[in-house]
Amino acid sequence: MKVLIASGAGGGTAKGRIGKYFHLKEFSKSLEKIGVDCKLVHEFDYITGFPSKSPKGWFSKKKFYDLINEYDPDVVFVDWQSHFGLETIKAGIPLFVLLRGNLWMEVESAKKTIYKDLKTRTVLNLRLKNAERVLGNCQGIFTADFLHDTIKERFPNVNCHHFLEGLDASRWYPASGMKLQHPCVGLLVDSNMWHKSKEMLVLDEVIRAMPTTHFYWVGDGQYKDKILSVLEKHSNFYYLGSLEYPDKVREYLTEIDVYALPTGMDTLPLSCKEAMVMQNPVIATNVGGIPEMVYDNKTGFLINEGDHDKWIEKLSLLINDKELSQKIGNEAQRFVIEKFNWDVVAKRFVNVVESYLRENPTEKVEKNS
Repeated sequence: MKVLIASGAGGGTAKGRIGKYFHLKEFSKSLEKIGVDCKLVHEFDYITGFPSKSPKGWFSKKKFYDLINEYDPDVVFVDWQSHFGLETIKAGIPLFVLLRGNLWMEVESAKKTIYKDLKTRTVLNLRLKNAERVLGNCQGIFTADFLHDTIKERFPNVNCHHFLEGLDASRWYPASGMKLQHPCVGLLVDSNMWHKSKEMLVLDEVIRAMPTTHFYWVGDGQYKDKILSVLEKHSNFYYLGSLEYPDKVREYLTEIDVYALPTGMDTLPLSCKEAMVMQNPVIATNVGGIPEMVYDNKTGFLINEGDHDKWIEKLSLLINDKELSQKIGNEAQRFVIEKFNWDVVAKRFVNVVESYLRENPTEKVEKNS
């Protein structure tokens, strides 16, 4: 079986935003280990389409079809619901889609914040329309459990498959090099969606109430300045910007005492998994897919939105009780290694795809632009 994987999703806390491509590369290696022929590409190297920031690519599809005819995939797997997926559907190739978050909630949030004028809203609506065409006509959507009902409401005939994006635990080991002040709490999250990022402001009261604890933030995003205008007034808060991935991120996760994820919307964030596999005790907001990985009082602590008192309580508990902190960190690492193993994820993916191909045999024909 030949699987063409196209990476197009942006975001992520890594400098250069390579994190999502990095993890799809790990996924492709796990597929290859079980005999699957894989090819991983950057989606926008082959097709962009309208609307995009590159008008030259709006009408050119030659690179895409050259790739398809040369590689001749049995299926295509994408993590961005755009023109690569649309052309795959037109070409008659089975398409499977990775949906990392609640697309519709993200769009509504964007309309209320940064996409307020007619031009940007028009672009946003066109992108959503393209995404829904991809999702509504694909052969299957891989996503977190909490999104299944949302997807089925919109696309009742599309199959949803449980997908826990994995990681290679062997890449995440203690690494020296970064020196922080202790005790410290580390955040590793971008601020690209206000509905998600505004929960970081709960830390205003938390940082004030814990003057001897140092809070570090790694990340970037269009709401960075809005967040910093509130948090940087505290002398025990430090903004580190983006870090080189994975080496500097590894050093950062080695050095922090507690990993914090205050968020108003999230699925199964990679940075949280990376923190957990590095044996960091985790405290996170109880939203979205986070409860699928942070089990309250076992692999971390869950906090309701806006509850700064609970943040203070749980952070103080972990900082002062080293034995409990180590116990939760060990349990978190064990959980991630067992549940988010790429080899397990790859086998489940292959089972789904092979089952589809057996039930829907097709004759390959040459694809033309």
